[in-house]
Amino acid sequence: MALTLFVNLCFLPLCSLADGPKFKKGTIVIKNITLNAEFAITEDQQQYGLMNRTELPENFGMLFVFDQEDYRSFWMKNTFVDLSIAYISANKKILEIIDMDASKSSLDANPKTYPSSAKAKYALEVKQGWFKKNKIKVGDSIKKITIK
Repeated sequence: MALTLFVNLCFLPLCSLADGPKFKKGTIVIKNITLNAEFAITEDQQQYGLMNRTELPENFGMLFVFDQEDYRSFWMKNTFVDLSIAYISANKKILEIIDMDASKSSLDANPKTYPSSAKAKYALEVKQGWFKKNKIKVGDSIKKITIK
């Protein structure tokens, strides 16, 4: 009985971490296309990102908002959906778009990284192929960001 109680107490914090941080929601407009989004603003939110998701709605993404422009690098640890990422400048111009492959296992200790080739203030993750499907390319800009 004492051992069972100890094991349950030890795993209690892990259960709450699995839920992940809460994200603000809103919209992003690129060209004339509106994308529903969650916003990763804090360091905790940015580290967690889209981890532990097995699917994403069609017009949905996550915008990572950093304090300043810098070289960025993302990985797909515990992310089980193929994604595309756009690295975006401080003036909201898309610098590059990279396809990222989903993690095959939560046990993968060495997931591939996807670094930016230029300094970026924002990174936008969407379901892989979304940019191509919506004819959004390098050089396009975010017109509007609304956080609710």
